[in-house]
Amino acid sequence: MAPSLLSILTGRGSRRSVETVVPQRTFADVVLPPATRRTLDEALAQVRNHTLIFRRWGLGERHASGLGLAFNFAGPPGTGKTICAEAIAHALGMKLLVVDYAEIESMWVGETPKNIVTAFEAAAEQNAVLFFDEADAIAARRSAGGGGLPHQREANLVVNVLLRELETFNGVVIFATNLAANFDPAFERRIRSHVRFEMPGAEERERIWQVQIHPRKTPLAKDVNFRQLAERYAASGGDIKNAVLKAAAAAAAEAGHDGGKAIHQRHFERAMDDVLAGKAVMQQSLFDDDALPTADPISRALAAAEQRWRGAMIAAWAVAGAALVIAVAAMAIALVR
Repeated sequence: MAPSLLSILTGRGSRRSVETVVPQRTFADVVLPPATRRTLDEALAQVRNHTLIFRRWGLGERHASGLGLAFNFAGPPGTGKTICAEAIAHALGMKLLVVDYAEIESMWVGETPKNIVTAFEAAAEQNAVLFFDEADAIAARRSAGGGGLPHQREANLVVNVLLRELETFNGVVIFATNLAANFDPAFERRIRSHVRFEMPGAEERERIWQVQIHPRKTPLAKDVNFRQLAERYAASGGDIKNAVLKAAAAAAAEAGHDGGKAIHQRHFERAMDDVLAGKAVMQQSLFDDDALPTADPISRALAAAEQRWRGAMIAAWAVAGAALVIAVAAMAIALVR
């Protein structure tokens, strides 16, 4: 990246809004349902045939704008969207520019659209694939009307600038989102292909468990049954990855000589239970008594703390109310006298 662009894209301190990645992961590193893989292959074919279609076949002379290739990767977290963006860049022999919207969004009015423009300029300069993760944050539906609060006007401007850049960009852009419904409708005609990433089935999950393990170095006990794990846990690839790392950490922490340690089925099961329990905690309210499983000691403790907090608040309001009544009564008596 040119020093000028690097200085613009470098945020507070060493925090950068755009990260340049030299792709290492390929499609061999991700397990996908057949329909998703077919759509990705079609997207790759569009990129590889871009010159043939728009130059040799003359369509570029009829279509002066919108020559870039924008793809939308939509699906639940952990289903392989980020890995596939890197795999596409690897297959094309290009770098990957990953946009961190949390960093590219500026507190200063007017700066965020400039950062968006600079990201596209950097991608064109480096001939890199531009990747917007959690893209619904930047491409959200615009607010109706020309007024509104300053942050609404800024958000609308960001979307307008992004749409304009997509029209003039001649490279590859990938948007990844868990909430495709939040996209502004104007993006529909600018997206060349939509790739739907679904939760893996049992067959895919078994293969995902297997590819997380080193075929020669990872010590597995004889009781490990990946098929059984795949059928028992309807988890995403990201969840399985986290469970494998948790299981390995638990097995390594057990007493004994390192040479005699191995990962057992119980390690994988306990790890996956922990991963799914953690997701459940993130999806529930700590103040919802019905959402707290009574069998979980941590949840019971949180529920008990919440009940104590509520009781203390009620008692405080009662005391305050009584004090107010006494004060009013005392004032009334003073006035009568």
